[in-house]
Amino acid sequence: MSALEQLDSLLSQIDPSNQQQQSETKTAETGDVTVNTSGFAKDELTGWFIDPTTKTGIDPATNQPLSKKAWKKQLKNAQNEKKKAEKLLKEQKEHERILKEKLDNAIEIKEDTSLPEPVRLNVSQCLQKENVGKRVRLYGWCHFVRRQGKLMFVDIRDGTGYPTRVQCVFAGDLVNTRDAISLAREATICILGTICEREATDKDPRLTEINVDYYNVIGESNPEIENIVNKDSNPQVKLDQRHWIIRSENTSLILRMRCYITQALRSHFYEKGFIEITPPTMVQTQVEGGSTLFNLDYFGEPAYMTQSSQLYLETCCPSLGNVFCVMPSYRAEKSHTRRHLAEYTHFEAEMPFIKFEDLIECLRDMVVDVCARIEKDHSDLLKHFNPNFVSPKKEDFVIMSHKEAIDYCNKNGILNTDDNGNKVQFTYEDDISELPEREMTDKINKPIFLTKFPAHIKSFYMLKDSKDNKITDSVDLLIPNVGEIVGGSMREYSYDKLMNGFKTHEIDASPYYWYTDLRKYGACPTGGFGLGLERFLCWMLNQYHIRDVCLYPRFMGRCKP
Repeated sequence: MSALEQLDSLLSQIDPSNQQQQSETKTAETGDVTVNTSGFAKDELTGWFIDPTTKTGIDPATNQPLSKKAWKKQLKNAQNEKKKAEKLLKEQKEHERILKEKLDNAIEIKEDTSLPEPVRLNVSQCLQKENVGKRVRLYGWCHFVRRQGKLMFVDIRDGTGYPTRVQCVFAGDLVNTRDAISLAREATICILGTICEREATDKDPRLTEINVDYYNVIGESNPEIENIVNKDSNPQVKLDQRHWIIRSENTSLILRMRCYITQALRSHFYEKGFIEITPPTMVQTQVEGGSTLFNLDYFGEPAYMTQSSQLYLETCCPSLGNVFCVMPSYRAEKSHTRRHLAEYTHFEAEMPFIKFEDLIECLRDMVVDVCARIEKDHSDLLKHFNPNFVSPKKEDFVIMSHKEAIDYCNKNGILNTDDNGNKVQFTYEDDISELPEREMTDKINKPIFLTKFPAHIKSFYMLKDSKDNKITDSVDLLIPNVGEIVGGSMREYSYDKLMNGFKTHEIDASPYYWYTDLRKYGACPTGGFGLGLERFLCWMLNQYHIRDVCLYPRFMGRCKP
């Protein structure tokens, strides 16, 4: 019987009238203890019950008494923790005393109206050397607050520019106001001051700072903010507090680059004459298979969150020609890998009257042009995240068929895993799963267009190769360190073959009437693709985890905040 079981047994035998008796206090070898009515003592320092036989504490985790050596160590640790807590409390009280004294002696300041009228600038403008000497008005959030003697340094950010914040220097009476004394990180503030030059360093390239002459706090903050989340916090805490994480410099710059890369993708296709459309995201048809569908009740009718906008894009080709969209797609994949999300941004395009070779050229041209645009317009931010990034040239891409990839894997010791968990060589009928595919891509270390997949591992709407109907005119773009970022194909445009595909896969074709009509009335060769924006960002910005390039990532077990 464990010590706590003995305690329960003793408690059950206590006469109710005895439960009213007061506890007695005594001192044991282990320290000050309180004897309760059961006869068990409780150590006041640790809060643990004392075993009456061993005279040592009973570990709450195991319900077993510790050895004398372990108990002595536990008491010593508890004593140290108590001293730390007492010291912290003493320091806190002293801090509160000093703060109260400062607040009691705080002064008020007034704006010096003899100074030039300030010009309203943002942080990005304040960091420009040509604005040195100007008196400015700046609004923003306090990113850092540092007090040093009779000076106070506050870094202000407002969401503009890179670097993301400007240093503001407070001196004299400005540091003795109630607002200055209680100023905390994330408070909103209006700064008036003169832009001055400062020396840049390797760690801090900023060339200007602001000498403050007046300010007022718009929205107060609280020092407790420092305890909410920090860089060492548990990943789940960081996800719960994502609304704070996005205020950090690194994450805010990632979101900025997300905007720039999305803009570059749009600009590329606009200049190619594509039309952007906005397809629905609540649908009653599937594209990538029923196992990854999010079901929903749409006013009493079954519906889903879209897996892809491909089918809707195809319907627009007869009226708008080449089309694209930037929309969310949803996959109910029960996955926690660094490459998967339940909701992601899907950049998709469809083009009529093209050949398979045209589709590959479109993809190659897109990647090369978008990378070149970012390197030209945002090289500082790109180098911040990925200093070794080099924009790919058209000749850098490798075109490899699925059969050639199988041969490469088998020759280079990249193996498949069978149903029993054994490592075996690939066959031409096998799909190359994620891990060996990434291993192959990293080994080749170049962007790869993996083409001509077997028909049985691809969707039935993909066009079969004209010379071999066992393979498809399909392509995945694989990138080193990331894996697949694009999937595309030519589309089956024969009505009979498409309807046979529905039948073979036991899918009711009637809800797809608006799609199959494309094959009945004026069908044409059509090709398209889907690019996962988050994976593209991971590659360009050298980010390991896909969740780090999302605003509020959604994956299994995470749908907040």
